[in-house]
Amino acid sequence: MRHPMEKTVYNSFPLHPECPDLGRLADNPTEALLRAEADIVAAEKAAEADRYRTLEDLEEAQQDGRGVTRRTFVAGAAATATALATAQFVTTSASFAATKTGTLIHVFLYGGLDGLSLVAPDSDPALTKGRPELLLGNDSLALARGFKLTSAFKPLEQYLKAGQLGFIPAVSDERLSRSHFQAADACNLGGLPHETGGRGWLDNLVDHLGTGTAFRGVGIGSTLPRSLVGNNGALSLNSVGSLRLNGDDKFRAATEKAIKGLFTGINHPVEEAVQDGMGALATAQKLAAKPYQPAAGVKYEGIGNAFQQLAQLIKGGANVRVATVGMGGYDTHENQGTQEGGQLHRRLGELASAMAAFFTDLGPQAADVTIMVSSEFGRRVSSNKGGTDHGHGGVVTVLSGKKLASSLLGTWNGLDKLDSGDVPEYNNMFNVYGSVAQGRFGLTNAQVEKMLFPGSDRAYKPMKLYA
Repeated sequence: MRHPMEKTVYNSFPLHPECPDLGRLADNPTEALLRAEADIVAAEKAAEADRYRTLEDLEEAQQDGRGVTRRTFVAGAAATATALATAQFVTTSASFAATKTGTLIHVFLYGGLDGLSLVAPDSDPALTKGRPELLLGNDSLALARGFKLTSAFKPLEQYLKAGQLGFIPAVSDERLSRSHFQAADACNLGGLPHETGGRGWLDNLVDHLGTGTAFRGVGIGSTLPRSLVGNNGALSLNSVGSLRLNGDDKFRAATEKAIKGLFTGINHPVEEAVQDGMGALATAQKLAAKPYQPAAGVKYEGIGNAFQQLAQLIKGGANVRVATVGMGGYDTHENQGTQEGGQLHRRLGELASAMAAFFTDLGPQAADVTIMVSSEFGRRVSSNKGGTDHGHGGVVTVLSGKKLASSLLGTWNGLDKLDSGDVPEYNNMFNVYGSVAQGRFGLTNAQVEKMLFPGSDRAYKPMKLYA
């Protein structure tokens, strides 16, 4: 039997001139509303698809000279994020040149790196008891203050001896949960979304590094990480050669000429941006015109291919200020393998080899580069008999052309008192981020506190990282 109100609902809720009343969609009013909403969404999707088809037609017409006017073209470019007028061009305001303050590269290890499998205090009873199968091997490298470093990082041993490689243990923040998504988001934003307005910490940093080319913010990969999302239009690319105008090769020269003509004399801020952006793309194509040849003896493999793209840009004078590289495979709940031959040992070895190849390839230009490696969180002190579960108190790695203060940096007060089974937070993550950037770029404390992490509820406390 129907509820007496059902008929009233059916007959008094016309949805759209082309959509039937609710009463004709289903007998049950709740089901009818759901179906009506689905119809509306489907209609919106169809309309959006039609709009994109129209804009695609406009772009195709522009490419082969079929009479597209400047007005219709600019309207299409404004309505969609095409390569003709995107924020990738808006940031372009200086010629290609080496930057005086250098480059900061943030390598993010997705999954939650077990920091105690990277560096650990030697012969600590908490580790001997809690993770006997995950201790670092006898082939480990010695660090300051009684710590040792996994042998997977032997490719970087020369930089360790030179004082250019250092590690900060027990890094975390009270706002980080054990959720991969929440923690990674906070790390990339420099705080919680409501504190940062959803703007990445590296994008915020770019604001205070002066003018630069379209390459001053670069994310190596198919998607831009949250750390570079914001106002400065960072580039996301898999390779230097992928920076090109889309479309058929035979139309590319004509397209470039048409774009320059369309965006000349329009009395709009986008004019200079597009013109300079076209110059940046031309330079990128010159860099990619012939196969890149690394320095003698350098071979890039695995994650090293991402570093190769950065080497090509930096050595080519593209004025990269901040860049990101992402690497997955660090969620080691089982089969962790801390010693040689193990899964995590191989993963860390791949990273170390890539970083060593990159610095060797850069040669003297490595003096102007700092790499910071971090992850969304650490893992539990005690193992689960083969792996480790999500925890806190991770490790941040710094490889820098600038000499560091020590091979073990920051505060370490031992593992006598754990934080619910985790490594305690002895070094705040965002103090670490800020101190790495401050030392690389010569920022003031006020710039770091008020500009990089404007929503933080705690004062910035700079750390002694560099010599």
